[in-house]
Amino acid sequence: MRWRRLRPWLTNAALAALGFELLLATLDLVHNFAHHFIGYSILSGRSAVLFALAVLVILTQPRNRHTWGVILAFGIAFRLVTLLPAPLLSSDIYRYAWDGVVQHAGISPYKYVPGDPALAFLRAPNQDLYDHMNRRDYAHTIYPPGAQILFYLIACLNPTVTFMRIGMVLMEGLTLLALTRLLRAMGRPREQALIYAWCPLLAWEIGSSGHVDSAAMAFIALALLARYQKRPILTGSLLAAAILVKFYPVVLFPALFRRGDWKMPASMTAVIAAVYACYASVGWAVFGFLGGYVKEEGIQSGESFFLLEQAHRLPGMNGLPRTAFLAFAALSFTALAWWCWKTCCDPARDGHAMAQTRWFCLPAEANFLLPSFALAMTLMLLFSPHYPWYVAWLVPFLTLIPNLTACTYILGVFYLFTTELAVGYGPKQFLLNQILYGSVLTAFVLDAALRRWPMHRRLFAAPDPASVEALP
Repeated sequence: MRWRRLRPWLTNAALAALGFELLLATLDLVHNFAHHFIGYSILSGRSAVLFALAVLVILTQPRNRHTWGVILAFGIAFRLVTLLPAPLLSSDIYRYAWDGVVQHAGISPYKYVPGDPALAFLRAPNQDLYDHMNRRDYAHTIYPPGAQILFYLIACLNPTVTFMRIGMVLMEGLTLLALTRLLRAMGRPREQALIYAWCPLLAWEIGSSGHVDSAAMAFIALALLARYQKRPILTGSLLAAAILVKFYPVVLFPALFRRGDWKMPASMTAVIAAVYACYASVGWAVFGFLGGYVKEEGIQSGESFFLLEQAHRLPGMNGLPRTAFLAFAALSFTALAWWCWKTCCDPARDGHAMAQTRWFCLPAEANFLLPSFALAMTLMLLFSPHYPWYVAWLVPFLTLIPNLTACTYILGVFYLFTTELAVGYGPKQFLLNQILYGSVLTAFVLDAALRRWPMHRRLFAAPDPASVEALP
């Protein structure tokens, strides 16, 4: 009895030690960044290992009412230590603040590039923003209207990168709130949200760089919660908000739609149309630098697609066109959409959800989570993004459905993109993706084997928390 009562406190002690080491690694990133722009993989590797150990502890060991306080305290600390110095890993946030300044001057952010003489009067008061912006001389803003509204609102308080990053971290608070509520509704411990709160990828890319993906994740998490609560109008509105911040959440539509209930797609369409109408004065320019970005990043040519490049190296496949790969991608999403239509889209089949997702023991009301996760993962694996913050939106799904495959992918991107292989193109980038995709495939096979033969559960069996609390 004494041992069973003691184990949750040992869990807290272990988490405190791991959290302290993670905090030191984050501080080392801040202190040493001036000397290591690329090649600081020791810090990322150390952080990834510590995070994986923390996840293993929280998923397998008993907890008590004090565990959540440890998780939350360190999660906040990781963000605070990265908020104080200047952005370390990306300069995108300077464009966020600049777009907010331009809107407050009564000018559409889509109308001029920052270097246009028409905006010269804004440079002197905001010289720091202008000097640090990338693509300022030739690229219109690429961010959708939903993101622009957020930039405008934050700039109302203070048009600086510090306030912009604070705004993005506060959006993470919304994500964490939605995830904890959804976990509790599903009968899961809220402490499982450590996966989100302690993820080093988020501490680096949101806390330090302040990427707007934080807002997209918040709206996605809220949309998942609304879908679980069967509130179609709110689900559609929140999914629309996520799409209006970043385009990629649109792939979640087949999983969040319930057959026969057209309130969700109607509300989603209405919100998107209304917000785009606010910026419609510039016409097609409302899509900004999207076309140029597609060309610049090798998406239009297909050079950025690792699976296509890998196929070209197979015998007889050297001439495989980009259109064939895009057709394969379309076929993959069609198959996933059909899966969604046959399972989570049909209200009559909600009661069979447990049988459909028995690997993850999801409740019937959460039958849409696994298809949503599958759609998000498929998008990332097919189009192999070159920037680590692009995969940040997978972390909320990993929090709700922990699995080795997705964890390996997220931590693999986090680590490998801090090595000398992360050049964005050429043989080095191809080798990076070979290592990453090979690791993910290995993790998938191992995950399937462990779920089929769960002998490992004997090593990490945790007592029922209710029985621990009931001990005299």
